[in-house]
Amino acid sequence: MLTFFLLSGGSLWLFSEFFLSLLEKMQAQEILRMLRLPELGDLSQFFRSLSATTLVSMGALAAILAYWFTHRPKALQPPCNLLMQSEEVEGSGGARRSVIGDSPQLFTHYYDDARTMYEVFRRGLRISGNGPCLGFRNPKQPYQWLSYQEVADRAEFLGSGLLQHNCKPCTDQFIGVFAQNRPEWIIAELACYTYSMVVVPLYDTLGPGAVRYIINTADISTVIVDKPQKAVVLLEHVERKETPGLKLIILMEPFEEALKDRGQECGVVIKSMQDVEDCGQQNHCDPVPPKPSDLSIVCFTSGTTGNPKGAMLTHGNVVADFSGFLKVTEKVIFPRQDDVLISFLPLAHMFERVIQSVVYCHGGRVGFFQGDIRLLSDDMKALCPTIFPVVPRLLNRMYDKIFSQADTPLKRWLLEFAAKRKQAEVRSGIIRNDSIWDELFFNKVQASLGGCVRMIVTGAAPASPTVLGFLRAALGCQVYEGYGQTECTAGCTFTTPGDWTSGHVGAPLPCNHIKLVDVEELNYWTSKGEGEICVRGPNVFKGYLKDPERTKEALDDDGWLHTGDIGKWLPTGTLKIIDRKKHIFKLAQGEYVAPEKIENIYIRSEPVAQVYVHGDSLKAFLVGIVVPDPEVMPSWAQKRGIEGTYAELCTNKELKKAILEDMLRLGKESGLHSFEQVKAIHIHSDMFSVQNGLLTPTLKAKRPELREYFKKQIEELYSTSM
Repeated sequence: MLTFFLLSGGSLWLFSEFFLSLLEKMQAQEILRMLRLPELGDLSQFFRSLSATTLVSMGALAAILAYWFTHRPKALQPPCNLLMQSEEVEGSGGARRSVIGDSPQLFTHYYDDARTMYEVFRRGLRISGNGPCLGFRNPKQPYQWLSYQEVADRAEFLGSGLLQHNCKPCTDQFIGVFAQNRPEWIIAELACYTYSMVVVPLYDTLGPGAVRYIINTADISTVIVDKPQKAVVLLEHVERKETPGLKLIILMEPFEEALKDRGQECGVVIKSMQDVEDCGQQNHCDPVPPKPSDLSIVCFTSGTTGNPKGAMLTHGNVVADFSGFLKVTEKVIFPRQDDVLISFLPLAHMFERVIQSVVYCHGGRVGFFQGDIRLLSDDMKALCPTIFPVVPRLLNRMYDKIFSQADTPLKRWLLEFAAKRKQAEVRSGIIRNDSIWDELFFNKVQASLGGCVRMIVTGAAPASPTVLGFLRAALGCQVYEGYGQTECTAGCTFTTPGDWTSGHVGAPLPCNHIKLVDVEELNYWTSKGEGEICVRGPNVFKGYLKDPERTKEALDDDGWLHTGDIGKWLPTGTLKIIDRKKHIFKLAQGEYVAPEKIENIYIRSEPVAQVYVHGDSLKAFLVGIVVPDPEVMPSWAQKRGIEGTYAELCTNKELKKAILEDMLRLGKESGLHSFEQVKAIHIHSDMFSVQNGLLTPTLKAKRPELREYFKKQIEELYSTSM
């Protein structure tokens, strides 16, 4: 059908598209000269000499031109000069700030009546007129909604019920929430905020050891969980006397009486969330709202080295962070009451929580996915969200899926042609989803997201410039990228509206300053506009819970957060991430990985002498370079029926498979998560050494040199393991 279109009337349309694109770049006099028409002053004499047919033709052309000039898509107007998106702060040692805003003072809040997370929700309740707030759905069913008043009432009942179960209405009271995204998560969070208690999220990928550590570190006596299986995990810790302070488990879902009896045997009360709400309704207590300076959440990081670190964030921290986002976007794509957000990224992470806070503050709706990422597209079609927070891994999947469907050279050429045409519009500031290219190529992918998305926000890991550029065109909506970490609440830089270039993470948010400091050991110097990224402002955390040593490592005496990331200022005043100070990086799905920890496990594999684990922030898995032990490997291989010289064995596919299986076994036994395990390895026969430049004089791996030395092999591992 598409081929027929192009060979018939489509050719006329393609010509008109080319013609109109040419008009975009021309002035009126240039158009007249192109058509060989006289200058404007000679038109009177010119028209007297024309025939009627010519006049009709010119009239038609004039009508086309008039229609185009009045209906052509308008470019988005940036809120600042895109060639100067940040400026240096006087007397700050090179710190830079956003140029957006009327005051040089750092932004702390956007609305006077929304300075805490409790006030944020109350504002949404008021301006929504008690509209729909939290949505959920059962398989193949439409979304059901709880209103703002229902959520507020249930939060007060649950909070009052907690007070009846020995919880205190103060910031010393920590409440654990161990659940997947769902309305009850938000109700539990709001219950804590209503009575000045502090939320401590727990999540599955932390592992049982980390969950135990957090419960003890935060002195958590009450945990609210979604499923009975998680209650069993918590009870097992109590039974082993690992978490003696845990006294109450509240379940969102139904459970059997046997679970309650098991809890009673080890001194833990198990109740349903509904029972606690009913108790609170019968013994209602007036709210005890928090202050902006009060602690709101302790968000534990994934703990790639050692125990997790509990980042202490105040209400003011969270409000400042999302207020900075509002200030940047206020003139372009401001949140509305009819906005709908799809919630599937973990609520245990601050990125999702900050974006949701923006929606609640403006009386919008949040719809939760069913809990299965494979059904996300189905959920989006049912929900029709307008705001879509994502991680780069999902964007990569969308990109790959679109191109996988272009399974012939002609289809791929047409897709690339359409993308280039729309990317040209994006570069000129035009974002739309109603062009002919959308009708022919991109409407299906837009429909797979519900057809109403107007803003996508990506963060948690770097996004591929190629993928980001293509999807900005294909999805026909504004796509923003942010950079930050839990310690600065979520974001500290953000794309400036209208700047649709890729390869950077935007300019500083109006709520914080950013400066770079020298990293001598890695040869990064601020004199060259490079260095470790440091952040200071009202969105920066207060430190790690009960961990003064690691707090001192992260926060200096002047309040600067040292991120450990290496950045570079670009001429436009935007920031580019170029390296990591410590050998810790993020995978595409946002998970932190410490390669040296993994290498120390794999090196215990009998045939392995050296190993280098490599990860890429644009990839979702790890790969490895393995050097076998020349003395051990031949006999190890022989036991498995594999014969040959050392050189022959290094190229043997069966042996490579056996080594990989042994490494994965050790990783599993040592408690590595699946994303911490390598997916593929390359066997290298020569040892890393000081002489070949791959080890330091103290025999430590030179990771940048290893990455460069094995660049070809690494690329092959990724290309053959997708």
